[in-house]
Amino acid sequence: MLLATELERVFIIVDKGQEIKLSDPEPKWSVEAVMNFYANTYPILTTAKVSAPLIREDTLQYTFESIMGTKG
Repeated sequence: MLLATELERVFIIVDKGQEIKLSDPEPKWSVEAVMNFYANTYPILTTAKVSAPLIREDTLQYTFESIMGTKG
């Protein structure tokens, strides 16, 4: 018998080598809506891109990475 379960979504912000793990505020929201929700707290998300989800530790992990380059 197969048993299907929905994986919990986890969002990770990667900035300058640091990782910040965020929980899912509302499972029904799109990934873009979650990014907009957290953008007030983490301004880096206003210019971030989302990577494809990975399954790790029984969670579905989305990574937000800054697309801003450094000068020089």
